[in-house]
Amino acid sequence: MKKSILSARQLCKSFAHNGGQIHVLSHIDLELFEGDFTVVMGASGSGKSTLLYALSGMDRATAGQVFYEDRDLVSMKEKTLTSLRCTDFGFIFQQMHLINNLSLLENITVPGYLNKNRSAAGVREKAESLLEAMGLGHVKTHLPSQVSGGEQQRCAIARAVIHTPRLLFADEPTGALNRASTIEVLNLLTRLNQDGQSILMVTHDLKAAVRATRILYLEDGKITGELSLPPYNAKEEKSRENQINVWLNSLEW
Repeated sequence: MKKSILSARQLCKSFAHNGGQIHVLSHIDLELFEGDFTVVMGASGSGKSTLLYALSGMDRATAGQVFYEDRDLVSMKEKTLTSLRCTDFGFIFQQMHLINNLSLLENITVPGYLNKNRSAAGVREKAESLLEAMGLGHVKTHLPSQVSGGEQQRCAIARAVIHTPRLLFADEPTGALNRASTIEVLNLLTRLNQDGQSILMVTHDLKAAVRATRILYLEDGKITGELSLPPYNAKEEKSRENQINVWLNSLEW
């Protein structure tokens, strides 16, 4: 039986607009499980990124609860929540947000130093190891502007996992990449997941969704569909893509 890692109960998120309220998330109940590669899909404006931010504590929900290890992120003090995000959660975004005047190696080590349980030497050693594993060892002293977009995103992934997060959040991580770089990043995320990393990813790209073991469909702030899949196998990619396409069409995607 899979172990729950994060759960939402009656999660709502609204924004004030022109004297009224825009309801983006509406009473969502959701369970995320260890080892899953969960993907959230839906039309533009359906609330995908808002859901990711609310679940990760990057944005406060308007109502409801988000439980991580029996602690409610919605009612958690900001200092405690910030500490949790630095130790237990990892984040990847469409824009890499690398520090321009730091090398790739330095971009990875800086957040690693926030974990007081690891020595500076240990952080650097792990950063070096991650760079090698992600095919970036030969450009570790380069600035972000000196490498490709795909290499920048792989650096951002290494930065996100330097502290060994229990859950990795990814918001359209391939949205700004060309097809070759997209495949590189998806292969890396797939390998991380198959090594045990739990991932929650938002995407509109069918090629990215193919890598999931579970897909949730969001429509008008509500989860209206769910599809479970076996672990990704490149040899079955086409049939897997067709299966997801049929399912999405049934939801009028």
